[in-house]
Amino acid sequence: MATELRVVLEDRPGTLARLGGVLGDARVNIEAIQGMSREGKSVIHFVPNDPDKAAAALRAAGIAHDTREVLVVRLLDEPGTLGDVALVMANAGINIDSVYVTTRGHVVLGVDDVTGAVQVAGGMAVLTFD
Repeated sequence: MATELRVVLEDRPGTLARLGGVLGDARVNIEAIQGMSREGKSVIHFVPNDPDKAAAALRAAGIAHDTREVLVVRLLDEPGTLGDVALVMANAGINIDSVYVTTRGHVVLGVDDVTGAVQVAGGMAVLTFD
């Protein structure tokens, strides 16, 4: 499994640049990222190559964040595969609250039950994060 960090930034020019600069100065690489702005705030979810170093850099810069474990899977590149995985998770009672893609084309799934998701996805996808 991988660790996702979440930050909430002001929705204005330069805030993403600052986040990228803080992580870059700490030599942290972003493996996957998603963001969306709404009502003056931007919520950014990202998977760094070194979560501990990323968290320390954010703390030092005064950028509040939280963390959680997420599932990173390699899905077959065929129509319907994501739908199949999502349906199996839904049938197991697992909610997927976020989905985005890594720089390597793998899929990041934010779920409410990581342990259950690992068991459910294990037969359908290759669990990965390398």
